[in-house]
Amino acid sequence: MYTINHHLETNILEVKNAENTVFGKIYLNQGASLQELTLEGKAVIQDLHPLTYDSTYASSILFPFANRIKDGRYSFNDTMYQLETNQKEEQNALHGFVYNKTFKILAQETTSESAKITLEYIEKAKTIGFPYTYAILVTYIFTNNTVSLAINVKNTDAKVFPFTLGWHPYFISDNLSKSSLNFDCNKKLIIGDRNITTGIEEVKSVINLDIEKKQLDDCWELSNDKVVFNTPTYQLHFESSCQENFLQAYTPPRLNTIAIEPTTGVSNSFNNKIGLQTLKPNEEHSIIWKITIN
Repeated sequence: MYTINHHLETNILEVKNAENTVFGKIYLNQGASLQELTLEGKAVIQDLHPLTYDSTYASSILFPFANRIKDGRYSFNDTMYQLETNQKEEQNALHGFVYNKTFKILAQETTSESAKITLEYIEKAKTIGFPYTYAILVTYIFTNNTVSLAINVKNTDAKVFPFTLGWHPYFISDNLSKSSLNFDCNKKLIIGDRNITTGIEEVKSVINLDIEKKQLDDCWELSNDKVVFNTPTYQLHFESSCQENFLQAYTPPRLNTIAIEPTTGVSNSFNNKIGLQTLKPNEEHSIIWKITIN
């Protein structure tokens, strides 16, 4: 049987099964981010100490934009907007607004085979840089060998707004230098100064990326939603319900750790329009990302 424990003093949810082969830890005060994950007895997401959440955005949900907006400035419907440049060293806006919001629990369901948690954040305040309101539903489903993250965004404003979505989990490997990423793509984003997209280059369709001795902060436009992360002790398969998928890979200054980030857009998407979508008043947009361990 699965159990869900809500630690009220820290506002953290812990999920586990009776066999102790599944464990998840969701921080409600940090954007409903999944800070620890074990599947089939294998730890795949860990606390990134000594790195801090405000520097890693570990497992954060990225909305209304993934990655960066150059100088925090963008034009939409012939109006210029200025976002807060929360990444001070680059003077960019980074990873949207949801990563540090507090989500509330809407529903919990446990069976002998799974645990399901539905969380909600409602934004009623309008900022100068993004003068719109919205509601976000986040649903996690845990089974012995999978975790899925479903995100539903609703435009509760009277005006249409632009957006991209992303997820920023970091995964651990017993030996990252002996690990690899496999995916199909035809395009790689060219990243320039301050980690801003400057163009696109054609690449071969099948990528088998050996991570040994690589410092990654790269982004690809995928040909399909299938991504595989191979490590010496486990293999992860990534899937997406979205038609247009991008993959960001980043190796932080922490041993045997890599961020594998599915997104619907790229850095500076509010300006270069790559992957950018819009949501009309009362419209909703949904996406599901799923991880399976082998």
